[in-house]
Amino acid sequence: MANLLATKPLEMILDESAEGGEHSLKRTLGATNLITLGIGAIIGAGIFVLTGAAAAQYAGPAIVLSFVLAGIACAFAGLCYSEFAALIPIAGSAYTYGYATLGEIFAWIIGWDLILEYAFGAATVASGWSGYVNSFLQDYGIHLPPSLTATPGTDMVMYNNRWERLATIVPTLKAHGVDPSALTHVHGSFNLIAFLGIVAVTVILIIGIQESANFNSAIVIIKVAIVLTFIAIAGGFILKHPDIAARNWHPFIPPNTGEFGHYGLSGIARGAAVIFFAYIGFDAVSTAAQEAKRPQRDMPIGILGSLVICTILYILVAGLLTGVVSYTTLNVPDPVAVGIDHTGVRWGSILVKLGAIAGLSSVMLVMLLGQSRVFYSMSRDGLLPKWAGAVHPRFRTPWISSITVGIFVAIFAALIPIGILGELVSIGTLLAFVIVCAGVWILRVRRPDLARPFKTPWVPFVPIMGILVAGLMMVSLPLDTWLRLIIWLAIGMVIYFGYGRHHSRVQAAVSARKTP
Repeated sequence: MANLLATKPLEMILDESAEGGEHSLKRTLGATNLITLGIGAIIGAGIFVLTGAAAAQYAGPAIVLSFVLAGIACAFAGLCYSEFAALIPIAGSAYTYGYATLGEIFAWIIGWDLILEYAFGAATVASGWSGYVNSFLQDYGIHLPPSLTATPGTDMVMYNNRWERLATIVPTLKAHGVDPSALTHVHGSFNLIAFLGIVAVTVILIIGIQESANFNSAIVIIKVAIVLTFIAIAGGFILKHPDIAARNWHPFIPPNTGEFGHYGLSGIARGAAVIFFAYIGFDAVSTAAQEAKRPQRDMPIGILGSLVICTILYILVAGLLTGVVSYTTLNVPDPVAVGIDHTGVRWGSILVKLGAIAGLSSVMLVMLLGQSRVFYSMSRDGLLPKWAGAVHPRFRTPWISSITVGIFVAIFAALIPIGILGELVSIGTLLAFVIVCAGVWILRVRRPDLARPFKTPWVPFVPIMGILVAGLMMVSLPLDTWLRLIIWLAIGMVIYFGYGRHHSRVQAAVSARKTP
């Protein structure tokens, strides 16, 4: 058992991070690139979808307070990530941090868990991205075969000369007295749009990290500009019609219905738990640490900077949206588009779709980047086969792992329903947060002498709060999500004991020390 808890010496990790040459990752990213990577991962479906649903069902206009609460919760984990990313500037993120503090078996668990988070996260986003792309094409009269725009079994109907997912459009049909059985139905068979989206992002990642970062930065500029445009339009409307905003914001905290989580203070807390997942992705910044020019300075700036910017944007959008439109009408797939329509700016719906397409594109890119870098680190440690760590001599990217991950994720996105994927991503991310927060606390106790370029303040308070918040949110997830996580980790254990433990560089070093 002791060997399973063998830690990877920090000196070995730091030596690896300083390696150069054609077989190492290329250090080309600055602070701006890292901030845009974080924004690219965070601003996606959350700002375009979750805001309205959480306001309508849980918090009302007080959804603004839910975003403040969720932002504070993320800050605990973000501060811990920043200390590790500056101290250990290497590609493995939480996997490497766990290896240095908790031991190999925990490192394997978190590495396998990160594969779940990033791979299924990218597949989930690709599925949502596909829906926005298909809707945008249909706005201009371009109709793809409906069976190639959805996962197997998805019921598609023709309504108002558009193919729509039945599950999404049922409320609209009921409101207009339309019988769904009277419409033309087709079942999805393969989501080709999602498949091609993942393939395109994979190609960009193989070509090079700088090219990937530049592509991401361009997309981030576009989607932030669109979010700011919404803020300007909605803000202008509220200034002209303060009476409408006052009516929609009253009461700011709707009274509780008698059920926990439905408005009132408990509704604000429930809303925070739901929209917390809109922040998922900032941890992916830490996977690019080995490609940062000055990681000791720039990694904390990238992680915390992207968190602050996105929290401010989320709060502004949530506040203005509930001022323009009554929160009771926002439980729809496109609440921001609904808000812009109420301002009278009719081109707003198209604007939001373009923002969502751009936003989700960059989320896919950052998720796949994180996944391939975790593969790379685990391979370098011997826990996965050598091919997973192969670096392209020209592009200096882990090209084989990028291709392998890309193929599997593209297939997941094309065949697995989005609902099943989403909750797996959430529980995987929260588990990573728990381990990183615990790791910072443990390393402070074991190695107080280390020179830390960035120090998490108020240790152990901040790590403990990070562990508690993430742990409570994990407990709130459904039982079947926990069962899927356990099955996934069990599969990982078979691979670890069948291959990883026998090829581990750390285990080899432990055995060498024991041999007289």
